[in-house]
Amino acid sequence: MPINESIIAEVKHEAAKTRRILERVPLDKSDWKPHEKSMAIGRLAIHIAELPTWTRYTLAHNELDFAKMDYKPPLVTTNDELVAIHEKNVADAIAVLEATPDATFQEMWTMRRAEQVFFTLPKNVVLRDFTLNHLYHHRGQLSVYLRLLDVPVPGMYGPTADDTM
Repeated sequence: MPINESIIAEVKHEAAKTRRILERVPLDKSDWKPHEKSMAIGRLAIHIAELPTWTRYTLAHNELDFAKMDYKPPLVTTNDELVAIHEKNVADAIAVLEATPDATFQEMWTMRRAEQVFFTLPKNVVLRDFTLNHLYHHRGQLSVYLRLLDVPVPGMYGPTADDTM
Protein backbone atom coordinates (compact mmCIF):
# COMPACT_ATOMS: atom_id res chain seq x y z
CA MET A 1 0.00 0.00 0.00
CA PRO A 2 1.37 3.45 -0.88
CA ILE A 3 2.19 5.62 2.15
CA ASN A 4 -0.33 8.29 1.18
CA GLU A 5 -3.31 5.89 1.27
CA SER A 6 -3.05 5.12 4.97
CA ILE A 7 -2.52 8.79 5.82
CA ILE A 8 -5.51 9.84 3.72
CA ALA A 9 -7.70 7.30 5.55
CA GLU A 10 -6.54 8.69 8.90
CA VAL A 11 -7.05 12.32 7.83
CA LYS A 12 -10.61 11.57 6.72
CA HIS A 13 -11.40 9.60 9.89
CA GLU A 14 -9.98 12.25 12.23
CA ALA A 15 -11.51 15.16 10.27
CA ALA A 16 -14.99 13.99 11.21
CA LYS A 17 -14.02 14.08 14.89
CA THR A 18 -12.47 17.51 14.54
CA ARG A 19 -15.60 18.81 12.86
CA ARG A 20 -17.72 17.63 15.83
CA ILE A 21 -15.64 19.57 18.31
CA LEU A 22 -15.40 22.71 16.14
CA GLU A 23 -19.20 22.77 15.81
CA ARG A 24 -19.44 23.19 19.60
CA VAL A 25 -16.95 26.02 20.13
CA PRO A 26 -18.76 28.93 21.82
CA LEU A 27 -17.51 31.70 19.54
CA ASP A 28 -19.35 34.28 21.61
CA LYS A 29 -16.59 33.57 24.16
CA SER A 30 -13.71 33.72 21.63
CA ASP A 31 -11.41 35.60 24.02
CA TRP A 32 -11.91 33.18 26.94
CA LYS A 33 -8.81 31.45 28.31
CA PRO A 34 -8.57 28.89 31.12
CA HIS A 35 -5.30 30.52 32.23
CA GLU A 36 -3.43 33.71 31.38
CA LYS A 37 -0.73 31.69 29.59
CA SER A 38 -3.27 29.76 27.52
CA MET A 39 -4.39 30.48 23.98
CA ALA A 40 -7.87 32.02 23.73
CA ILE A 41 -10.56 29.50 22.74
CA GLY A 42 -11.35 31.29 19.45
CA ARG A 43 -7.70 31.38 18.41
CA LEU A 44 -7.24 27.72 19.42
CA ALA A 45 -10.26 26.69 17.34
CA ILE A 46 -8.97 28.58 14.28
CA HIS A 47 -5.54 27.01 14.74
CA ILE A 48 -7.13 23.55 14.77
CA ALA A 49 -9.16 24.37 11.64
CA GLU A 50 -6.00 25.54 9.87
CA LEU A 51 -3.63 22.73 10.88
CA PRO A 52 -4.47 20.59 7.82
CA THR A 53 -2.78 23.31 5.70
CA TRP A 54 0.51 22.15 7.19
CA THR A 55 0.21 19.04 5.04
CA ARG A 56 0.86 21.17 1.95
CA TYR A 57 3.67 23.10 3.70
CA THR A 58 5.30 19.79 4.56
CA LEU A 59 4.89 17.88 1.32
CA ALA A 60 5.15 20.62 -1.31
CA HIS A 61 8.13 22.46 0.21
CA ASN A 62 11.44 21.55 1.80
CA GLU A 63 11.26 24.07 4.63
CA LEU A 64 9.10 26.47 6.55
CA ASP A 65 10.83 29.72 7.48
CA PHE A 66 8.77 31.77 9.92
CA ALA A 67 10.94 34.81 9.12
CA LYS A 68 9.54 34.82 5.57
CA MET A 69 5.89 34.47 6.57
CA ASP A 70 3.31 37.20 6.97
CA TYR A 71 0.60 35.11 8.61
CA LYS A 72 -2.75 36.57 9.64
CA PRO A 73 -5.32 34.16 11.13
CA PRO A 74 -8.79 34.38 9.62
CA LEU A 75 -11.55 35.99 11.62
CA VAL A 76 -14.60 33.83 12.15
CA THR A 77 -17.87 34.72 13.84
CA THR A 78 -19.86 31.54 13.30
CA ASN A 79 -19.29 27.83 13.71
CA ASP A 80 -20.31 27.35 10.09
CA GLU A 81 -17.39 29.59 9.02
CA LEU A 82 -15.02 27.73 11.34
CA VAL A 83 -16.10 24.32 10.03
CA ALA A 84 -15.92 25.57 6.42
CA ILE A 85 -12.27 26.59 6.94
CA HIS A 86 -11.52 23.17 8.39
CA GLU A 87 -13.29 21.29 5.58
CA LYS A 88 -11.57 23.34 2.86
CA ASN A 89 -8.19 22.68 4.46
CA VAL A 90 -8.87 18.96 4.88
CA ALA A 91 -9.89 18.70 1.22
CA ASP A 92 -6.65 20.43 0.22
CA ALA A 93 -4.59 18.15 2.48
CA ILE A 94 -6.19 15.09 0.90
CA ALA A 95 -5.55 16.43 -2.62
CA VAL A 96 -1.88 17.03 -1.78
CA LEU A 97 -1.55 13.58 -0.22
CA GLU A 98 -3.17 11.94 -3.26
CA ALA A 99 -0.56 13.57 -5.52
CA THR A 100 2.43 12.68 -3.32
CA PRO A 101 4.59 9.69 -4.33
CA ASP A 102 6.23 7.54 -1.65
CA ALA A 103 9.70 8.96 -2.33
CA THR A 104 8.60 12.45 -1.27
CA PHE A 105 7.81 11.22 2.24
CA GLN A 106 11.50 10.39 2.71
CA GLU A 107 12.79 13.83 1.71
CA MET A 108 14.20 16.06 4.44
CA TRP A 109 12.25 19.08 5.70
CA THR A 110 13.40 21.96 7.89
CA MET A 111 11.55 24.33 10.21
CA ARG A 112 13.42 27.56 10.90
CA ARG A 113 13.24 31.23 11.73
CA ALA A 114 15.93 32.79 9.54
CA GLU A 115 19.23 31.22 10.68
CA GLN A 116 17.71 29.48 13.73
CA VAL A 117 16.91 25.88 12.75
CA PHE A 118 14.32 24.22 14.98
CA PHE A 119 14.60 20.80 13.32
CA THR A 120 15.28 18.91 10.12
CA LEU A 121 13.45 15.61 9.72
CA PRO A 122 12.07 13.36 6.98
CA LYS A 123 8.73 14.64 5.65
CA ASN A 124 6.88 11.52 6.84
CA VAL A 125 8.01 12.23 10.43
CA VAL A 126 7.12 15.91 10.12
CA LEU A 127 3.71 15.03 8.73
CA ARG A 128 3.02 12.68 11.64
CA ASP A 129 4.45 14.82 14.46
CA PHE A 130 4.20 18.44 13.37
CA THR A 131 0.89 18.13 11.52
CA LEU A 132 -1.29 15.22 12.67
CA ASN A 133 -0.18 14.74 16.30
CA HIS A 134 -0.10 18.51 16.70
CA LEU A 135 -3.74 18.69 15.65
CA TYR A 136 -4.76 15.89 18.04
CA HIS A 137 -2.91 17.62 20.89
CA HIS A 138 -4.76 20.90 20.36
CA ARG A 139 -8.06 19.11 19.88
CA GLY A 140 -7.53 17.59 23.34
CA GLN A 141 -6.87 21.04 24.76
CA LEU A 142 -10.06 22.30 23.15
CA SER A 143 -12.06 19.49 24.77
CA VAL A 144 -10.81 20.68 28.18
CA TYR A 145 -11.79 24.26 27.34
CA LEU A 146 -15.29 23.05 26.44
CA ARG A 147 -15.56 21.10 29.70
CA LEU A 148 -14.53 24.17 31.73
CA LEU A 149 -17.17 26.23 29.92
CA ASP A 150 -19.79 23.54 30.55
CA VAL A 151 -20.21 22.91 26.81
CA PRO A 152 -21.01 19.25 26.05
CA VAL A 153 -17.82 17.51 24.94
CA PRO A 154 -18.17 15.19 21.93
CA GLY A 155 -16.58 11.77 22.02
CA MET A 156 -13.40 11.38 20.01
CA TYR A 157 -12.17 7.84 20.77
CA GLY A 158 -15.09 6.72 22.86
CA PRO A 159 -18.02 8.28 24.68
CA THR A 160 -17.79 11.20 27.06
CA ALA A 161 -20.05 12.04 29.97
CA ASP A 162 -21.96 14.29 27.54
CA ASP A 163 -21.92 12.28 24.35
CA THR A 164 -22.49 8.54 24.34
CA MET A 165 -21.78 8.45 20.59
